[in-house]
Amino acid sequence: MSNDTVINIGLCGFGTVGQGVWKHLAQNRADLESRLGVGLQIYSIAVRDLKRKRTIKVPAKKLTADPMAVATDPNVHIVCELMGGTTLARRVTLAALKAGKIVVSANKALISACGAEIFATARKHGGHFFFEASVAGGVPIIKALREGLVANRFPQIYGILNGTCNYILTQMEERDEPYASVLAEAKALGYAEADESLDVGGWDAAHKAAVLAWLAHGVWVHPDKMIVEGIERITPADFKNAATLGYGIKLLAVITRDFSTNELSVKVHPTLLPEDNVIASVNGVFNAISVTGDVVGTTLYIGKGAGQDATASAVISDIADAVALLRNGKGVHLTSEVPIPAGGGVKPAPLEHIHGRYYLRLTVRDQPGVLARVASVMARHHVSIASVIQSPSETTDTASLVLTTHDSHERAMQKTIKQLTRLSSVVDKPLLLRISDFNA
Repeated sequence: MSNDTVINIGLCGFGTVGQGVWKHLAQNRADLESRLGVGLQIYSIAVRDLKRKRTIKVPAKKLTADPMAVATDPNVHIVCELMGGTTLARRVTLAALKAGKIVVSANKALISACGAEIFATARKHGGHFFFEASVAGGVPIIKALREGLVANRFPQIYGILNGTCNYILTQMEERDEPYASVLAEAKALGYAEADESLDVGGWDAAHKAAVLAWLAHGVWVHPDKMIVEGIERITPADFKNAATLGYGIKLLAVITRDFSTNELSVKVHPTLLPEDNVIASVNGVFNAISVTGDVVGTTLYIGKGAGQDATASAVISDIADAVALLRNGKGVHLTSEVPIPAGGGVKPAPLEHIHGRYYLRLTVRDQPGVLARVASVMARHHVSIASVIQSPSETTDTASLVLTTHDSHERAMQKTIKQLTRLSSVVDKPLLLRISDFNA
């Protein structure tokens, strides 16, 4: 492939990310072409509505309403799937891979749901699949795992993978405001979607955690098989209680593998982090990921996790890698379709093997004997109380009872919560948060 060669890029989807890719490729084309030794051209763009007015002006001849035409066009060398969703995006991705093309994707939901099929199709037909933009936006975590840390096994990966939740939690803590009002503001600012459920319910982070778990351990863990909890029930009082205990609160994805038993757990949940933990101080829409390798130790990655510019940066990085692959000829590429071996049959960790400490908030009737009844239920399931904070509740004749535990496990806590909910003295659904003493 000579320096006179022009690489044609097809964009399937021209929303926020697609327009960002167009903008930054146009701005930096000369530098990129000089570095890569080829010309770069966005050859065609598939859009939903050909008549829609856009802030970025694109020649009408480049637009089409048919993404399959872009995916299968023999003139297109690299297909960027930027549509989102798992139906049409899957068809487009598979069609391009079956044609032996390179596909660049930012679609974590698609990879989480259809990753095994996508990579098998790439291997079978000689296509390649790049997906740096699918996790943590502009933070190059996928390259770090697949290239920079390739010598390592990973007993622990954890971090903030959803900027929307991190923004909401940051504002709740800093301004002492309730979840609902901060969420409304986040929507007005464009940090939260009109339907926020995927973000605040933890599912967006779970899709990303599935991708990281596959990269690190070679197995697909569907979000339905994870512990996934969101931030909807956290209140300003929880931040005050956490601060009293020396912690902050973050929504974390946590991927842990015990190599002695070959058990893997993947979780997404609000977590109390020590105030001196670096990730506890990562605020706003930023993402942060801590990766512990058995060779390198712990490394940390922080940056913008979403938004047009950050995600476009990751997409263009994958385009650059795709160009390098095209220039060097077909072959295996570490950020493409070859999974890390699962290491002799990794298996999901049972709930009783997932240990930790817990924060439990109960709204209870303000009457004698309540704490004793709660303690009795916890003792029945061998859950030991470490501390108690009691304060007035927002409703009349009730109190807020906050307990932290010594080391326990998920099975015991599930049983405890189920039985506490049945107590007549407990007037609302208990809130359970995990306490993690990560030191980096």
